[in-house]
Amino acid sequence: MEGLLLQGSIYLGAAVLVVPLAMRLGLGSVLGYLAAGILVGPVFGLAGADTADLQHFAEFGVVLMLFLIGLELEPRTLWDMRHRLVGLGGAQVVLTAAAIACLCLSLGFVWQVALTLGLVLSLSSTAIVLQTLNEKNLMRTAGGRASFSVLLTQDLAVIPMLAFLPLLTLPGLAAPTAATFGITNGAATGGDHATEGVAEPLLTLVDQLPGYATTLLTLAIVGGIVLAGHFLSRPVFRFVHAARLPEMSTFISLLIVLGIAFLMMLVGLSPALGTFLAGVVLANSEFRHQIEAEIKPFKGLLLGLFFMTVGIGIDTRVLFSQPVTILSLTLTLIAVKAAILYLIAIPFGLRGHDRWLFTLGLAQAGEFGFVLVSFARQQGILSLNEGQVALLVVSLSMLLTPALFIAYERLARRLRSRTPERAPDLIDEKGRVIIAGIGRFGQVVNRLVRMSGLSTVVLDSDMATIETMRRFGVKGFFGDPANPALLDSAGLDEAAILVVAVDDRENANRIVRYARRRRPDIHIVARARDRVHVYELYQAGADDIVRETFDSSIRAGRYVLENMGFSEYEAAKLSQTYYKVDRAAMRDLAGLWVPGQPVHLNDAYVERAKQLDRDLESALTDELHETRPMAGEDVPAPFVDVAEEDALADPQPRGETA
Repeated sequence: MEGLLLQGSIYLGAAVLVVPLAMRLGLGSVLGYLAAGILVGPVFGLAGADTADLQHFAEFGVVLMLFLIGLELEPRTLWDMRHRLVGLGGAQVVLTAAAIACLCLSLGFVWQVALTLGLVLSLSSTAIVLQTLNEKNLMRTAGGRASFSVLLTQDLAVIPMLAFLPLLTLPGLAAPTAATFGITNGAATGGDHATEGVAEPLLTLVDQLPGYATTLLTLAIVGGIVLAGHFLSRPVFRFVHAARLPEMSTFISLLIVLGIAFLMMLVGLSPALGTFLAGVVLANSEFRHQIEAEIKPFKGLLLGLFFMTVGIGIDTRVLFSQPVTILSLTLTLIAVKAAILYLIAIPFGLRGHDRWLFTLGLAQAGEFGFVLVSFARQQGILSLNEGQVALLVVSLSMLLTPALFIAYERLARRLRSRTPERAPDLIDEKGRVIIAGIGRFGQVVNRLVRMSGLSTVVLDSDMATIETMRRFGVKGFFGDPANPALLDSAGLDEAAILVVAVDDRENANRIVRYARRRRPDIHIVARARDRVHVYELYQAGADDIVRETFDSSIRAGRYVLENMGFSEYEAAKLSQTYYKVDRAAMRDLAGLWVPGQPVHLNDAYVERAKQLDRDLESALTDELHETRPMAGEDVPAPFVDVAEEDALADPQPRGETA
């Protein structure tokens, strides 16, 4: 017992120390777990003799991961993405696997090993690539969407790969023990008393069935999983939910996964296949999010342990004994995958930096490679040395992923510098109102003004937005509204009102400053992101400054008051009072604001904000007394902490508040 606790403390401690550091360095959690395992095992030799048993237990995290992948994929979503999944993703997996297999055959590997390595190395890192795309705001680009489609195809392809690999087993290479998700009906270990007492008779019975009966049983179990997931999941979850015990939800979620995993192993199929299928069936269930929330912590813990055990099992002596060979194989893998990705991107319409994002972002191997290599070892396909080299190549290619994204960013900058910028549109009309920025904020302003019979001139630097508005019959002009020449050509000298609704706060400030300097008499309505931006625009010369979420937040607060017992009239009056007093307070505090100094470090500002907070509370209380004149009626004391709002709104000073 003491040894188990010590080993658990070592594994968890290494993960807690190394994984957050890897995340801060942008390497991803998978590489963090691998590094933690390498430190525990090959570097410091702290791994105990029970690592193999722990790996078999941790491999169940793969089953949970595939269940969650299926849970997030509604059948309709899969059908809508069928062209990219089958075309783009399918082409990548097949062509990459074939190219790597041919390369391995030329190096003297037998065809079973060559095909296995081709399948293993055709996959990319879903965890690292998706995280990087999100961090760099590239997911919505054409290259990002194409990358996501290929990653999804690869995740789905793991299922048939796990089912196919046992057919490639080579005699004499089978590992002494079977993986949790790879146990077939004849591979169960006999050391577990529970297995001997319950599972052994079932496994023996299935082994004695004729071939056709085993096939029928397999089809019956798969069909039963689909039907039970569709028809029985709702009543079962409602029954469990009626007990009002939170732990029961965890029990039923784990029971689904464990039960399906056992049934699939009973007939010699991969549990990952069954749990993925069950996840897809349950994707439309109203209990989907609850199941996902219950399973995710177990998946994360077990999968992290699995990657750590992979790191523990990596033989660094192999790397140090032949570093040139392994590094050459890694770079060759990246080059082959990049070449195939670049070529298949052409017929699917990816151009320029989107094609390079698709090419370089997916050129590494992935975390499922660890799963497939371990599985192939246990199925007797890869030798110990082949498995170790494959794991090292996968790990090194993933470690090089940040460098691949850096290379993409440099290429993208070079391509953008070579691409001539589109010249601003020639503005052929004038209007009494100029609207700079036609995003969500500017669109509402423009519709209201135009439908009230006034003419507007719309400017925006996003060509896609301009073209979208034109399809709806709204004319706009492409160009940077912060460009003085564009504002002049839009009729700044004749316009009565300028609406500054651009997203970028610095651009907004520049537009206001130029317009006020050029036209001291023009009325400027400006959109502000937060309180500090209000002060900046006020200093720049804007007349009316609208905090972009202020009015909607007051409306939300009014609904809260109405549903807490206040009448509609009382809630409306309190909202109006808050609006007026807060706007007056903003003008007061603008005189104390010091540019570049966080408001919570400005002592004069903080003291005045506290006083204005007390004034606001008194104003709301007085307003409520006026609307509730009956003597003795309870008047709740409103409380709005202006000082706290200011401090939280912009401590750096950056942020957003109502």
